[in-house]
Amino acid sequence: MSRRLVMLAVTLGLAAGSLQAQTTARDPWVRATVPGQQATGLFVELRSPTDARLVGGTSPVANSVEIHEMRMDNGVMRMRAVPALPLPAGQSVKLSPGGYHLMLTGLKQPLKAGDTLAVTLTIERDGSKTETLDVRAPVRLLPADAR
Repeated sequence: MSRRLVMLAVTLGLAAGSLQAQTTARDPWVRATVPGQQATGLFVELRSPTDARLVGGTSPVANSVEIHEMRMDNGVMRMRAVPALPLPAGQSVKLSPGGYHLMLTGLKQPLKAGDTLAVTLTIERDGSKTETLDVRAPVRLLPADAR
């Protein structure tokens, strides 16, 4: 009996450790598209309890999900893909329009305001351990889109 209790305690301890290492997503949303549009952005606030990196994602409605950065360069707004985005321990990292965001490309269908999109994010820890984070993001219009 005591061996079973020890095994149970070890199992619960391992499970608690993996739960503590879970990254959280807050206020996810995706920008609505127009017919024929092949890409859009996903925006979310991520928080990891330990140092980690966002390294990518997948979605059933897109051929690829990439991390992108937008920044001003000599007065011109430029966008580029980046291989990973650091998630410092205990700090919120906000992916938002005009900054870092997730770019969904090769869209298989238009995304209408009111829809909900499933995206699975891939988080890397300690250089090799990965976890996935399932996010359900509502599709929204931006105020400029509502004109």
